Amino acid sequence: MAAILDQLATTSQISDELAALARRVRPSVVVVRGTTSGGGAGVVWDRRGIVVTNYHVAPGRAAEVDFGDGERRPARVVGQSRELDLAVLRLDDPSPPGALVPVAVGDSSALQVGELVIAVGNPLGERNAVTLGIFSGQGKVSWPNGSREVVQVGITLRPGNSGGALVDTRGRVVGIPHMVVGAGQALAIPSNAVQRFVKSIVGDLSAN
Repeated sequence: MAAILDQLATTSQISDELAALARRVRPSVVVVRGTTSGGGAGVVWDRRGIVVTNYHVAPGRAAEVDFGDGERRPARVVGQSRELDLAVLRLDDPSPPGALVPVAVGDSSALQVGELVIAVGNPLGERNAVTLGIFSGQGKVSWPNGSREVVQVGITLRPGNSGGALVDTRGRVVGIPHMVVGAGQALAIPSNAVQRFVKSIVGDLSAN
């Protein structure tokens, strides 16, 4: 009986820690609606009003961002890569005050097979839903016009998870989910690739 009680206590502790992790990450994940798409999720990257999402979520030159208060705020698409399936948005008016809660960015190359991860997104209109998964590998996969770096995850994602956050158990973003490849299998863009792309865009903006 004592062993069973200890196991239940450990399970309860893990559950509490995952719930706390979700509460920490959810404020950084927003709803993004592109002008020519049904919408998806986005991740607040820094306090200057930079939001990252997928190219297929925001393929145009403008988008709208909703922080969860029901108000849609206009954003300019300042950088795009169809090959990476990434889009970088910039909010001209990131109000309300305190709405911009940037993520902590992790090192996707440090992920270990079997490591727990969670995805936070807006599947089928459900705001900031959380899904638990397992990191299963990373590397390059064949893609039209070349290859693409991916993080492979054993996880169940649905439409609306695209552009959201894939985070490790320390709450650091390690990928941006962008494609379901089978039942319980999905791909994400590694955070290292996202960071390089964002820095190239933000650097250009800073120079203007």
